[in-house]
Amino acid sequence: MTEHSTAAVVGPPASHAARLEPDAIGVAQDTVIGMASAAPTVSVGLTVAALAATVAYGGGPVIVLCGIPMLIIANAYRRLNLWNANCGASFEWVGRSISPYLGFVTGWLMIAAYITGCVSGVEVLGPSVLAVFGVTTSSNWAYVGIAAVVTLLMLVIAIVGIKITARTQVGMAFVEYAILIGFAIVGLVFVLGHHAGTFPITRGWFSLSGIGGHGSIAAGLIAAVYIYSGWEGTVYVNEEVKHRRENPGRAAMIAVALLIVIYTLVQVGLQGVVSPARLNKAGQSGDALVYIANAIGGSGWAKVMALALALSVIAATGTSIVLTARIIYGMGTYRALPSFLANISRRYSTPVAASVLTAVFTIVIAAVYLLATSVQGAFSDVVGLSGQLFAAFYILTAIATIVYYRRRVVSSVWNALVLGILPLAAAGFLAWVLFKFLQSTTAASLWSIVGIVAAGIVLMVIARVAFRSPFFALPRESENAPTAGAHKAR
Repeated sequence: MTEHSTAAVVGPPASHAARLEPDAIGVAQDTVIGMASAAPTVSVGLTVAALAATVAYGGGPVIVLCGIPMLIIANAYRRLNLWNANCGASFEWVGRSISPYLGFVTGWLMIAAYITGCVSGVEVLGPSVLAVFGVTTSSNWAYVGIAAVVTLLMLVIAIVGIKITARTQVGMAFVEYAILIGFAIVGLVFVLGHHAGTFPITRGWFSLSGIGGHGSIAAGLIAAVYIYSGWEGTVYVNEEVKHRRENPGRAAMIAVALLIVIYTLVQVGLQGVVSPARLNKAGQSGDALVYIANAIGGSGWAKVMALALALSVIAATGTSIVLTARIIYGMGTYRALPSFLANISRRYSTPVAASVLTAVFTIVIAAVYLLATSVQGAFSDVVGLSGQLFAAFYILTAIATIVYYRRRVVSSVWNALVLGILPLAAAGFLAWVLFKFLQSTTAASLWSIVGIVAAGIVLMVIARVAFRSPFFALPRESENAPTAGAHKAR
């Protein structure tokens, strides 16, 4: 195998004249995009009851514990983005440091993770939107219609440009986070004030094993991985961010740090507002947050929480289209996917074809889930599956960091820790969570994973044989040995 040091980094074939808009957004807007991709409100809504039950109200410590390896992985993304700021991100990093075949599979897992993750949110969109207006229905067709309309609206915004996308995301985030954090603080006051019907805080809330040691750390971590997934969306727009090599990685680390704080506060603040039995029942019906808000302030405040949920899903749908399209675009520039997907609009500087394809897939898959199964049945399968897909390519990215920077790893104790030991530990942690998920998941989820990987392998063969993608001929790369005095990683 040929290997080259990266004194000069080889880029994708320059066959497409138009390009993404450079220096369009700043680090703050990029951070919001990463957080919106994680969809805090809908992630909490889907997991708050399950997390409280599985970890026996020890959700706060479990969320913090899971946040530590996420920060380490975020630093791995930061380091790799300093090497190669390309919106293909892990697709390129894994492919150019380890193997182009593994890189292709990584890119495919990224696409699958974002589309399935988006669907998990789209499923609660219909009920949330209708709840804002005080309307209820059990018609899945109505939910499909709402999901389709919202997806098409966010598609238009995604096509028009990254600047309007960022501004839209910032506006929705301000309202969503204010509502979510506000309710968490009020909920905590309710619990601490021993209001009627609340579940009191005990020492077990601050233990990884929960009340009485009855919590399952493994089950809790599976849910925690899901709620964090998506923060790395900051790097998929790196070609459009000011200081494209430095800021996307910084934004990723800021996003993870903020999510740790928000998730911990919200889980601790809301899980005790109602009794365990009522919380579990609300969680099974998919409206735990609305139920909790109603317990705090009545139907009026329940509508406010429904608004936060709707905004969270809308924001996540928008970022999913934007980010997935850029991953597809990055792969398309190498003809790893059909080359027309690498076309950039001269008017809008966005990958229109890739964006449309992403939106269509989102609508079709959401419709299949909503119409072929009950909403409740689809929740567990999609939530579990998407979180583990994210975990898989996080692991591969951490390994790529170690491989690419292997010469620096042996240059000092600090570099060995930051670029070797910690990424390896984080990858091992996520691999353990993934193993525990595979042990406990349903046969349907296992076959879904097998199907996704098999489809990726088929596409890889097509890219290699039919498209003659130059990506598979790229030489392996690694960082030059650090010069004297350059002993600490940035």
